[in-house]
Amino acid sequence: MRKIFIRIPLLPLVIFAFTLGLAPLLPEPHIWQKFKLLIAGNLVRPIDIADLLLHGTPWLLLGLKVAFVRPED
Repeated sequence: MRKIFIRIPLLPLVIFAFTLGLAPLLPEPHIWQKFKLLIAGNLVRPIDIADLLLHGTPWLLLGLKVAFVRPED
């Protein structure tokens, strides 16, 4: 798994996280709305779960990239 993340450039993941991960920005990002629903236990509709996956995936990939790749790689 680590080898996969070494080959992925960091900049596209950052752009991906800040564009799709925070879209739409107003009135509040979808990821934030869905995270609040998850914490409250109200994340039950399939569209909400799909939104959480769609807007959360860029942040997950960016987090994995940062976690798996050391600066000397």
